[in-house]
Amino acid sequence: MTGIASIPVRQLRGVGPRLEEKLADCGVRQVEDLLFHLPLRYQDRTRVTPIAAARDGDDVVIEGEIRAADVVFGRRRSLMARIQDGSGTLTLRFFHFSAAQKNALGPGTRLRCFGQVRRGSSGMEMYHPEYRQLQEGERPVEETLTPIYPTTAGIGQAQWRNLCAQALNYLQRSPPRDLLPPQRTFDFDLATALQYLHAPPPDAPQAALREGTHPAQLRLALEELVAHNLSLLHLRDQQQREPAPALALREREQQAFLDSLPFTPTDAQRRVMAEIAADLAKPCPMLRLVQGDVGSGKTLVAAVAALQAIANDSQVAIMAPTELLAEQHWSNFNGWFQSLGITMEWLSGRIRGRKRETALARIVSGEAALVIGTHALFQQDVAFARLGLVIVDEQHRFGVHQRLALTEKNAPGLGRPHQLVMTATPIPRTLSMVAYADLDCSIIDELPPGRKPVSTALVDSSRRSEVVERVAAACEQGRQAYWVCTLIEESDALQAQAAEATAAELRLALPQLDIGLIHGRQKPAEKAAVMHAFKAGELALLVATTVIEVGVDVPNASLMIIENPERLGLAQLHQLRGRVGRGAEASHCVLLYQTPLSANGRERLGAMRESSDGFYIAEKDLALRGPGEVLGTRQTGLMEFRIAELPAHQHLLPEVQTLAATLRRHHPALIEPLIQRWTGANRQFGQV
Repeated sequence: MTGIASIPVRQLRGVGPRLEEKLADCGVRQVEDLLFHLPLRYQDRTRVTPIAAARDGDDVVIEGEIRAADVVFGRRRSLMARIQDGSGTLTLRFFHFSAAQKNALGPGTRLRCFGQVRRGSSGMEMYHPEYRQLQEGERPVEETLTPIYPTTAGIGQAQWRNLCAQALNYLQRSPPRDLLPPQRTFDFDLATALQYLHAPPPDAPQAALREGTHPAQLRLALEELVAHNLSLLHLRDQQQREPAPALALREREQQAFLDSLPFTPTDAQRRVMAEIAADLAKPCPMLRLVQGDVGSGKTLVAAVAALQAIANDSQVAIMAPTELLAEQHWSNFNGWFQSLGITMEWLSGRIRGRKRETALARIVSGEAALVIGTHALFQQDVAFARLGLVIVDEQHRFGVHQRLALTEKNAPGLGRPHQLVMTATPIPRTLSMVAYADLDCSIIDELPPGRKPVSTALVDSSRRSEVVERVAAACEQGRQAYWVCTLIEESDALQAQAAEATAAELRLALPQLDIGLIHGRQKPAEKAAVMHAFKAGELALLVATTVIEVGVDVPNASLMIIENPERLGLAQLHQLRGRVGRGAEASHCVLLYQTPLSANGRERLGAMRESSDGFYIAEKDLALRGPGEVLGTRQTGLMEFRIAELPAHQHLLPEVQTLAATLRRHHPALIEPLIQRWTGANRQFGQV
């Protein structure tokens, strides 16, 4: 397929500079790209339907003769043409038309039309159908199903069909090279699969094509998933070829630290600590993802890893996606490490001027052994003296390139630091195999003893006053509660306003309670003061935006109200719910929803009521929202598949891993062409 891959689209008929630019915006630059620009769906224009047989809502092809055409003045001016085929009469209606169009639809003109039939004021009608004048001796109908392509402003379906038809002509003259292992047999080779999907025969099973289960689609999806898997394994190989500091386990220091804690680590925590310790002792970079449900104790695992690095005279960087979570880490690590004499530094986007200069100087000199911060850590002016370990929390909030950028911060000649990536949003195995193939995976699958599952109730917002009474009763018994406000808008200002209004309303309704407020617009010191007061029990109720989603630990808080939960994804709801249930009291979460709920909304909230298992929630989220949303960032470039769909194609993943291993072992020369074919334009996700 080398030939097609190198032919620019401008060589096709009808492609000038402007169209070439628009095609490039769609990722189409070579003729080969057109072959992989596959239809979203199909229309059946392979047979003519008699007008009398057309039913309301059907998409049909009709042929007939224009009997009359007039401009009608009603609520909107429209051109109406009556067409007749011997079985019945139908009205073609156009709200946007020209004088030339009206003149062309004169009585006696024979047309072929395609559109959706609707019942209107004048009987059966078609609004703005596609149509053309029938020529003498013209073939009766289309020979294949008509493709509908994904498009952008300025490129019509007729243009896509024309360009893809030209690309198929090239395909027939120069069949593509099959890049999957020779011993694998398929119902379709690559060329026939592409030909079929651009121009399916009239009897093609449309239900299978819609669901992505047709063998031609599976053939392409399998190859694409193999290519993505190989691209991540290639990224892993690249990183592991570089040296890293070998950080030996100091068992005495580790045991002394664990003995100083007021609790005992779980067996799952100890298992994961051992896996990390073994990785850190190697002279090649650790690349490990730690998954654990809300409250499973990932932070302690990270602390033990950090201690191992610091004991070997290396620096550690911990990056969190929000200031609130970074502050929580600062509080935890400060409490654990202060008595050990470990120097710490804080860095966020809000640290500026002299204070920032001082922090950067302490980091680059090596004086700060542990650096905690937000995205500010990978800014250009941040440099480390001897960075041995990078810990990234809530990995799904960052792009792969951001994670890699932080590992480039070491001083020259010291190698690449080890990476520990953590998430409290359990990633379905399905997605993990595709999105994180470059990482080893550890799972903390055990909660600390005493943790009770949180019971979840769905309550219609019309019963809001009952929920307010429930909050009052819980707080009067000495417990604490969260009231979470959600907004569709991303704007911090609007979210802050909503939270402020809710806090004011609850202060009026519950004057006997001390009520705090926290949102993203507050200064760090203000947020820290409110959280400290809530943690200390000085506040009974905390009104908050979703900034409390991660990292907030108040054992006495046993009730959470989430307003408009239908606006959030399942993973985010599960994270929020994880803020309660951290103490000895039975805990509850109330999802205060607005009616009417969509079918999808009902299913999502029902899943929250059914289960508190993070992995079940994650699988459900994947099924309902797709991988891009579950990962929480599109920056990776990984989930923007052309053909493959998850979870629809998850049954292919075991075969994907087998094929990738076979290619790496026996056919390494096929790997680079395969990766280039499927991920060419997106490979920058692996570049730093």
